[in-house]
Amino acid sequence: MKTSDLTANHLSTLDKELIELLRANSRESMTNIANKLGVSRATVKEHIARLEQRRIIQGYTIRFHPEHEQHQVHAYVMISTEPKLMPSIVRQIKQIPAVKSLQTISGIYDLMTSITCESTLQLDQVIDQITEIEGVEKTLTSIVLASKFQR
Repeated sequence: MKTSDLTANHLSTLDKELIELLRANSRESMTNIANKLGVSRATVKEHIARLEQRRIIQGYTIRFHPEHEQHQVHAYVMISTEPKLMPSIVRQIKQIPAVKSLQTISGIYDLMTSITCESTLQLDQVIDQITEIEGVEKTLTSIVLASKFQR
């Protein structure tokens, strides 16, 4: 499969609307989705299969209820690194279960992680794990106080 096949430019309007409905609730029945889109259930099933086959849809996930989320500690950690050690640093950070995402960023920091923990003590331990990785020079942590919305 060519990389160009994975771009959103090749999505039909129906595919884009279908993806938005799945983002809102990936557990919604195909019948309900079909009714919302004004197409048959078979059409929805065919489009989902095609989006999965083209690797546009990679998987399905869950969203937690806000009350559950309030009992979690979320933080963003920016990381300054030794550039030559970046591949090794990325591999090691990927192994830490509390790290939910890792992006390269512009500016004085090189990487940004999103971390979710059960407590501030666990968050502190995760940050310690990150800072112990060879090539990590410094970190800056921002703890999320409240989430206003999420898509």
